[in-house]
Amino acid sequence: MDTNWDDLRVFLTLAREGTLTTAAKALGVSHPTVARRVRALEKQIGARLFERLPDRFAPTSAGEKLISDTEAMERAALSIGRRSAGLSDTVSGVVRLSAGEAMATLIARHLPGLRERLRQIEFEVIASHTLANLSRREADLLIREQVPELGGIVARKLGRVAYAVYAARDFAVGRAMPASLADVPWIGFDDDHSYMPGQHWLQERLGGARPAVRCNNWLVLHEAVRAGAGLAVLPCYLGDPDPTLKRVGGVVPEVFADQWLLVHRDLRALPRVRAVMDAVVDLFQRQRALLEGRS
Repeated sequence: MDTNWDDLRVFLTLAREGTLTTAAKALGVSHPTVARRVRALEKQIGARLFERLPDRFAPTSAGEKLISDTEAMERAALSIGRRSAGLSDTVSGVVRLSAGEAMATLIARHLPGLRERLRQIEFEVIASHTLANLSRREADLLIREQVPELGGIVARKLGRVAYAVYAARDFAVGRAMPASLADVPWIGFDDDHSYMPGQHWLQERLGGARPAVRCNNWLVLHEAVRAGAGLAVLPCYLGDPDPTLKRVGGVVPEVFADQWLLVHRDLRALPRVRAVMDAVVDLFQRQRALLEGRS
């Protein structure tokens, strides 16, 4: 049986997504196309692969058996794609770099210099909390605060980011800091993002109370501080260059975040990826004082 890989890819996506609509969105096709390709595969194999339930498509026993083989084919196809990309010997093309929104802002701030240095490279800067899948080439490079326990990932430490307390320039702050921390309004992250740097430190000083204003994004938090909504813990590279903010006290020694540059081992020798890696490492070295709150 000569099964079409595209049909198998559609089958695997539907098995993962559960509905025609979400599978079609993931594949970039219409949902009638997904249904047609699945029917064609079922006809070719001679077995029903899904139970059509009211709210989702559930794999049958035959479908479950096919999933593992199809996933193995997918891994092989992705590996071939990455290795084929690594055969290029030109420093040109697209490089996708994913980082959290605050770090993505720092990269964006220095894009003119990066573009001047790497004229033949097109940059895609993706701001996201979530970990892009390097194996599936959702990104070529990641900047993250932890190294995930995933096979095939190569990590290089870029440096350490310091944090401090910031307020708007005209925001009245009492002198009895940090004893008066609980007496002023604070801006922090919501419960789903309480793992962000500085949030545990802040909660301890607020006696377990929640900040008066909560959000889920560094840039929203930054803007709220600029508007005078309260005090917040910000990375120094975000707060120090902002003329509308003032630092309240020094760097908070207990709050910091190491930054790691992550790449899949199959792509690290790709010239355009290697060139961007070198440029990012150089950028972090040149911005070390700012990152560490010493600027």
